[in-house]
Amino acid sequence: MVTVYSLSALLLAYLFGSIPTAVWLGQAFYGVDVREYGSGNAGATNTFRVLGKKAGIAVMVIDIAKGYTATNLAYLIGMSVTGPQNSVVFVNYQLALGVTAVMGHLFPVFAGFRGGKGVATLFGMILAVNFEASMLCVLVFVVILLLTKYVSLSSICAGFTFPLSVVFLFQVSIKSEVLYGMVVCILILVTHQKNLERLLKGKESKVYLFRKKTN
Repeated sequence: MVTVYSLSALLLAYLFGSIPTAVWLGQAFYGVDVREYGSGNAGATNTFRVLGKKAGIAVMVIDIAKGYTATNLAYLIGMSVTGPQNSVVFVNYQLALGVTAVMGHLFPVFAGFRGGKGVATLFGMILAVNFEASMLCVLVFVVILLLTKYVSLSSICAGFTFPLSVVFLFQVSIKSEVLYGMVVCILILVTHQKNLERLLKGKESKVYLFRKKTN
């Protein structure tokens, strides 16, 4: 049901997602536009590479919060339109708002529509929709990152973990959530196409969280 509440929430979700954390933080505190360096993406991973751990962590946390906050706007719509007791409709609202926030991160109106890959914002979304599955994704991400040092590979593996876990482990019955999980896989593959090419060629950059890279 399309209402003023739902349309306003979608617009607000897009604006939340459009906050170019990496760009604004880089310009305000370092005088650097991260999109001009590294991979050219306005996201946490490229911020780690270009500006270091502190900036990277700050961007990651805020970008996750963007997705989480935008997705939870469904509580306002649910109370105003459907009532929170309707779980299917409620989750559908969450998914619509979360996807809108991710699109805002990919194409931010506040940064010339040049954004990042949306992984952190996407995680904030699944954190709001399915906490247990999101924690499993975190575990997979951390394990793969520690083993390989590749953030891109870790993100891809974590992305595929979500639909597999909601179907086979948690046995979620809401079809839209399962469909969303499949869309997540496609989205991550599309946004990480260049990373996949570099991985196959052995040219992908590594991220060292706990020690400096040694030659």
